[in-house]
Amino acid sequence: MRLWDRVLMSLEGVGMALDSLRANKVRAALTISGVAVGVFVVVAMGATVHGVRMSFQSDMDEFGTATFQVRRRNPGFNACNPTSEACPERRYPGVSLAEWRAIQQLPEVENAMAWLFGGGTVTYRDRIVKNVGYDAQSTEWIRTDQADVDPGRTFSESEHDAAALVTLVNKKLADELFGDSDPIGKEISLDGTRFTVIGVYHTKAGFLKSMDGRGPDTPRMVLPMMTAYRRLGVWRNSMMVMVRPKSTVSRDEAMDAVTATLRGMRGLRPSQPNTFFLVGQDRMMEVFNQLFGAIFMVGLGLSAVGLMVGGVGVVAIMMISVTERTREIGVRKALGATRGTILWQFLVEAATLTSLGAGIGLVLGALLAWVIRANTTIPASVPLGAVVSSLLAAALTGVIFGMLPATRASKLDPVEALRHE
Repeated sequence: MRLWDRVLMSLEGVGMALDSLRANKVRAALTISGVAVGVFVVVAMGATVHGVRMSFQSDMDEFGTATFQVRRRNPGFNACNPTSEACPERRYPGVSLAEWRAIQQLPEVENAMAWLFGGGTVTYRDRIVKNVGYDAQSTEWIRTDQADVDPGRTFSESEHDAAALVTLVNKKLADELFGDSDPIGKEISLDGTRFTVIGVYHTKAGFLKSMDGRGPDTPRMVLPMMTAYRRLGVWRNSMMVMVRPKSTVSRDEAMDAVTATLRGMRGLRPSQPNTFFLVGQDRMMEVFNQLFGAIFMVGLGLSAVGLMVGGVGVVAIMMISVTERTREIGVRKALGATRGTILWQFLVEAATLTSLGAGIGLVLGALLAWVIRANTTIPASVPLGAVVSSLLAAALTGVIFGMLPATRASKLDPVEALRHE
């Protein structure tokens, strides 16, 4: 068959598919909605995961590609259960002040920021804000977090070392506590401990910050790490150190230096494992891929159910179409149409039905991505791969489920078909 003849036949099949939609509105709606739901799930999940990944990578880049963390526990799905006696991590000591200072002094290290987390209720006069989280960090935080402070200033080295009762608040907390008045110099209370506000900080919106409550839409504070360590009831074993190697040193070299220092300070013998973890961007990305890979697989399962519903609808509609057009098929065969010609016509018709559902699913998925991008910090966008795979999956569903009725139509005896009433 010539290419032009096949194109004309394909267009004819598309027209017949549209006629089937009008003739079998309920069945067609079931088919299209099933495929649309399946494609919508794939596109929506793909757009969200793609956007989250971009935001996640942006957050990682803020810390620097060579930056790594020194932690007591191993993050991710492969970490052992800390409540189990069989988990050795529960007996690991936290990073101590002496170890942090030793890491700072290493020639391979540009800076090392100590970091503790906590939270509580913040009050100012008659205003109360509950569940306010804080980041207790050393003075390097302003460079690591790439935050802007306006108005006011960050805390100095001497204030940090003296565990001064000073704090910075983000714009959200400043608005809730002080309204339009100047927050600088005012005293607030964090669970009964009074702090003087010395600045208002602004950080970029990002997925990591949004997930752990450090985004600009969540009330939050930054205060000296030593203040939390000495004056607040923070769990000291949770201290983490963010290490940035010097520009002339590779990350692996800096990691080796930190590992040797901590093993020496902890008196670990060569045969003993590390009682700490060094976590780089590659490990964080691995954890990300594990988490969202599992979520995406669930989405694919839901999508497969939707495509199956659409496929069953294709079989129902196409079988009815074959029965109703039996005489027409007999005429076409009597005029010389081959089995392959009839088969191709009905497969094009089936693929048209499912592709129409795929188009609706793509539009809905793109609309959801726009809503997410406009209302959250996630730059959701529909990747080209999701569009192509969705259209191919829908067309393939039409071909697979349309094969049975198409084969039946192609095998009809022309004489018997012409006798059909």
